[in-house]
Amino acid sequence: MASHQVYGIGEGWKGILAQAGVDHVDVLRRAQLPTDLLNRDNVRLSTESFLRFFEALDASVADPDFWVRFTNAMSPEYFTPPMFAALCSPDLATATQRLALFKPLIGPIVLDVRDDGDLELTFRWKNVGVQQPKCMHALEAMFVTRLARLGTREPVTPSAVIVPELPRHPQPFEDYLGVPMKQGDVIRVTFNDADAHRPFRTANRAMWDIFEPELRKRLADLEGDATFTDRTRAVLMEALPSGQVSMDNVAQRLAVSSRTLQRRLRSESTSFREVVDSTRESLARHYLRRTHLTATEIAFLLGFDESTSFFRAFQRWTGATPETMRRELAQEPVT
Repeated sequence: MASHQVYGIGEGWKGILAQAGVDHVDVLRRAQLPTDLLNRDNVRLSTESFLRFFEALDASVADPDFWVRFTNAMSPEYFTPPMFAALCSPDLATATQRLALFKPLIGPIVLDVRDDGDLELTFRWKNVGVQQPKCMHALEAMFVTRLARLGTREPVTPSAVIVPELPRHPQPFEDYLGVPMKQGDVIRVTFNDADAHRPFRTANRAMWDIFEPELRKRLADLEGDATFTDRTRAVLMEALPSGQVSMDNVAQRLAVSSRTLQRRLRSESTSFREVVDSTRESLARHYLRRTHLTATEIAFLLGFDESTSFFRAFQRWTGATPETMRRELAQEPVT
């Protein structure tokens, strides 16, 4: 069964994919996700959608070297706060410990770190029985190797890499890693003691002091009951263009009953209708401010059967027409 957790992706993904030579719109279309998803603020994906995104990405490219280009495109300007927190660590051992703590914020994988001589990193899929795309097995190894090289400014290579399944084209992965991959039960990446504790040139204690409190707050929010509204909103943001936003449909995608969905939202002082309305209003404001879509087109993207229903709902939410709001939003600075 898929996790109820949601994971953040942001505008940085557009830059990473563009630098790797991939059209992000095509990937999102293949994944059956809204094509403007990477333009939105604070995007959250369910586990199911997170998997579909990577499966679509893997299916959209035929070049065996793509995942190497993708890894190399992951530069600091595209990193999320958990990645920055890792990069400003004193060494790889500390960086991976911090990454293990905050990895639930960025993906459905648990990272176990053992630092007793050699540094052994074991990645476990959070939900047993969920099929993980093959490319993600070796990608975890390449990412942590990229992190080590960015931090030390040295051509660090793992001493061993184990993956449950080899990617379609293993040679480019192995060329990048510098070692052959072996098959085993889990993803395991090992670095020798010297590389694990080689000083990071990107070490910055002041930046860590800034990142840590906010990241811990995000982690607490993610693990608490208050995240159930966010989970509902994440499903709605994906499902609105298709119009499949009934309570039964959303509850099914969250792997709960409609009654449980109602109860959980009520415990957070909201309701399914309120979450639908707030999600639609937020997206409507986004479209009006950042796109040239017509009100009719926006109505379709928000799952309304007809534009008049959208106009009535928008006036109920804001007291204004969509075009009046567009003019008002145009006067505000874009953040």
